[in-house]
Amino acid sequence: MELQELEERMQKSIDVFRQNLSEIRAGRANPAILNKISVEYYGVQTPINQVAGISVPEARTIIIQPWDASVLKSIEKAILASDIGLNPNNDGKVIRLNFPELTEERRKELVKDIRKIAEDARVSVRSIRRDGMEDAKNRQKKSEITEDEKADAEDKIQKLTDKYVSEIDKALESKEKEIMNI
Repeated sequence: MELQELEERMQKSIDVFRQNLSEIRAGRANPAILNKISVEYYGVQTPINQVAGISVPEARTIIIQPWDASVLKSIEKAILASDIGLNPNNDGKVIRLNFPELTEERRKELVKDIRKIAEDARVSVRSIRRDGMEDAKNRQKKSEITEDEKADAEDKIQKLTDKYVSEIDKALESKEKEIMNI
């Protein structure tokens, strides 16, 4: 397995981790929490951002303005059915999502959740490292590479792993600060 392939797989793990972090509601209005919500639009499940404009006029408010007024009720139903924990306010033209102030207890719960997500990302990166290490051992057993080349490959794989685990830790620390300092 090439080092570049391992790095690409690790980068994908980091990207998924960052995406998951962006979808966590931290008390501030973040349109990313709507990414997984789809709306019934002419019989087809369609992401909200493809049927409406989404804006954040204030720190704690998201406004969803559908391009077609007939889809307003569908958007409202989809938000209520989702697990984002917000109640949409429909005024007939736009939907407003107001983010309540987070309690200290809720902040601590969110920090626990993001730590679990971070640990899952670390496990994913380490699993990729294990695959690379096993590949190097197998190649050495088949005499495709020497003992020194195997040791060199393992060293490079470990440095790559350390780099990506460090990235996960930095993103986790940043998100924890965001949640706890609101």
